[in-house]
Amino acid sequence: MSGENPEGDGPGVRFIKWLDSRLGLNYPVLRPVPQYSINPFYWIGALTVVAFVVQAVTGILLLIWYVPSTASAYASTAFVFSDVIYGRFLETVHLYGAYAMIFLAVMHMMRNYFVSSHKKPRELMWVVGMLMGLVTLGFGFTGYLLPYTVVGVDATNVGLGLLGPLPPMLQSLIKDLLGATNGLNTTEMVRLYDIHIVLLPAVLLLLLFGKMYMFESHGAAAPEVPLTEKQKKVIPFFPDATVYLLELSALFGAALLLIAAAFPYTLPPEYTLSNVLSAAPPQPDWYFLWMYQILKIQAFAGSTGEPIALTLITLVFVALFVLPFIDRGGERRLASRPKWVLLGIIFIVEVAVLTYWGKVTPGQTISDESAAIILGGTALLVAVVFVAVYRIMFWRLTRKLSGAVQPTAASQRAQISSAPIVSMQQAQIWTAAIFTGLLVGGALSTSVLITAVGRLLTQGITDMALLHMVVSMAGLGIVLLGTIYLIYRLDLANGTIQTRIPALEVGWTDEK
Repeated sequence: MSGENPEGDGPGVRFIKWLDSRLGLNYPVLRPVPQYSINPFYWIGALTVVAFVVQAVTGILLLIWYVPSTASAYASTAFVFSDVIYGRFLETVHLYGAYAMIFLAVMHMMRNYFVSSHKKPRELMWVVGMLMGLVTLGFGFTGYLLPYTVVGVDATNVGLGLLGPLPPMLQSLIKDLLGATNGLNTTEMVRLYDIHIVLLPAVLLLLLFGKMYMFESHGAAAPEVPLTEKQKKVIPFFPDATVYLLELSALFGAALLLIAAAFPYTLPPEYTLSNVLSAAPPQPDWYFLWMYQILKIQAFAGSTGEPIALTLITLVFVALFVLPFIDRGGERRLASRPKWVLLGIIFIVEVAVLTYWGKVTPGQTISDESAAIILGGTALLVAVVFVAVYRIMFWRLTRKLSGAVQPTAASQRAQISSAPIVSMQQAQIWTAAIFTGLLVGGALSTSVLITAVGRLLTQGITDMALLHMVVSMAGLGIVLLGTIYLIYRLDLANGTIQTRIPALEVGWTDEK
């Protein structure tokens, strides 16, 4: 025990010290920054704040003309579009700035995930950042109703409809707070308006203050690569780091203004009964579309399926919140965290697939068969690609390190007993051929198998369905053997194979 607590502090004191080491209560602000952090990827979070500033400025300007009521909201918004000088441009910048803020927040989260910035001592920074991300999504949700367009009201109603599976007491409380009646009264609009322009900005600024204080305490996470003396050098926050941030902000602002000028936003029709009847099926905006697409899967339809889907979505966010307390290993390099890297890539690709899929299938119920093929096939494809790329990159890294580090006697004996490394040209040819075969065979076999199982469940046992199932299972078996073959060949190239299998080395030529 003395090794863990040499000062003999009690539990309360130890907790205070732990909290201080995470929150950085005894550290100054505006500390110098390391030279290696002068990199755009280190400043994505700062650009998200810049996007928030753009939203605040354009939003305040729009408040001059906006009237938050069901009778005047659309008319006041249309007035800005048609009669205010550069009004349409102002509305477009506000909308695209919101999109940029959400997109940058997601980029910031995933960048920190892959470089392990959530690990000790930055666990609470990650949690606060996740809360800021939820607030950012809240901006999108509460602002969508305010112009009172068909698209905005319908999308808000879709979001409010997700409250259905909640416990009645909690559901009633939320609806009372929002004055929610399907976007058809001024009370709901005014409350969402107040949340959008008062509550959420205040919460975000408080969280930003806390996160920046912790950031000044811990500083930027150093990369897990050897640093030169120049990269280790620190530079003053002002003017050096400040000028760099201003340069990035100027580039971001210029890109936002150019996109807004090139692709001006068109105000959708007003929310009226006639326009609702002729409108496309209601859908949320793109940043919520992946969640809505999950709810459209047939297995999650109805009063029993929706709570399951919402529980799964909630678990995704809970897992993101508690990630620092799950992924607690000290290793931060991508090459040493293949499982976590693979999970992150699958998450990004699945969300992108669900978002695009939702965009092209508005109002359609997704069959369980299609969901299994597309989502399962996507995960399988990403996993196979990742394994191949990871193995090749690891092999090259091993060759590079083996040429740079002088081998010891033990490593020399290990190299003598291991297989020589194949030439790069041969490895590329064989890897490409096997990889292509695995992709095609795996996709076709999975599709045929799921279709056959679906027919067996819905139409009963038929000779054709059984034949398709047998053929697809045989195809998956071949894919499995091919995967084993690919991994063996890559390990063989890496020199880590101890037991040689001649049948898996057809076409292999050892270097002399």
